[in-house]
Amino acid sequence: MEKSNNILLEVRSLKKYFPIEKGFLRRIVGYVRAVDKVNFYIREGETLGLVGESGCGKTTIGRCILRAIEPTEGEVFFKLGNEEMANITQLDKEKLRSIRKYAQMIFQDPYSSLDPRMTVLDIIGEPLLVNNIARGKEMEERVKELVQVVGLDVKHLKRYPHAFSGGQRQRIGVARALAPNPKFIVADEPVSALDVSVQAQILNLLQDLQKQFNLTYLFISHDLSVIEHISDRVAVMYVGKIVEMAETEELFLNPKHPYSEALLSAVPKPDPHLKTKRIVLSGEVANPANPPSGCYFHPRCRYAKDICTDEEPEWREASPAHYFACHLSEELALQGVAT
Repeated sequence: MEKSNNILLEVRSLKKYFPIEKGFLRRIVGYVRAVDKVNFYIREGETLGLVGESGCGKTTIGRCILRAIEPTEGEVFFKLGNEEMANITQLDKEKLRSIRKYAQMIFQDPYSSLDPRMTVLDIIGEPLLVNNIARGKEMEERVKELVQVVGLDVKHLKRYPHAFSGGQRQRIGVARALAPNPKFIVADEPVSALDVSVQAQILNLLQDLQKQFNLTYLFISHDLSVIEHISDRVAVMYVGKIVEMAETEELFLNPKHPYSEALLSAVPKPDPHLKTKRIVLSGEVANPANPPSGCYFHPRCRYAKDICTDEEPEWREASPAHYFACHLSEELALQGVAT
């Protein structure tokens, strides 16, 4: 996989298997393959959009990267200094804590991710205290600055989360993530719980903050319209595996995987006169505890052949920086959408 020199984060062969326990003795009878041999990288200052159906492992990847949950296997390299790359999966608790301030997370639900017993000042100031960045008056000044940056009023610092709307709560969550001045943020479906008009405000805020603070995002979503708006590159995920990755415009115009084509067919078209055919996938999403042989997508793929059932497709490059895993891509003319 071709990469440039300004890589901030690189994930290699990442796996996360959750054990399935059964019986009184909690005997392990199998594993749920939530993340299965995932590889990707993110350049400094860019946004990689991670898209797929609910339950495909998108959030698990984000949490494994930050070591919020422990990965089963694999490596996650994160740039700390000029050229120094630290393997996050190999760090002990003390060293891991020292780099927490460089990587933060914005959570999906602005209602459950904020402690109802803490004020706005306490919520945004907590990362500053935990990481020994600021205390007392210095911390309060930093919080006031962050509140204004995300578009909230300083006079509301003593209020509790229940006094705010969903969009305002998410702004508090964004300010909390910005508090330790991170380089990298995992945005885990940060607008999916919000009204459409508020979604646009939060997306524009995230883009403005990215330019202002030179942030790098892993943006997780199931909404391709949101992904198109904010992402520089897109990775499409299906049952724990990334099946395609490319620049946003390239993937939308020229998908190479049938699953990507099906997702793109569901994107709303702004032109009411444009007639497009929605691809309705048959069957159910594969069970990550008992995935099918060969290509995981073959039971639902309308193009599937015998090779798709028997052999797992290799990760290949269709064009510069456009990667996919499909046996049949050369013989298929898949339909994209205009960005």
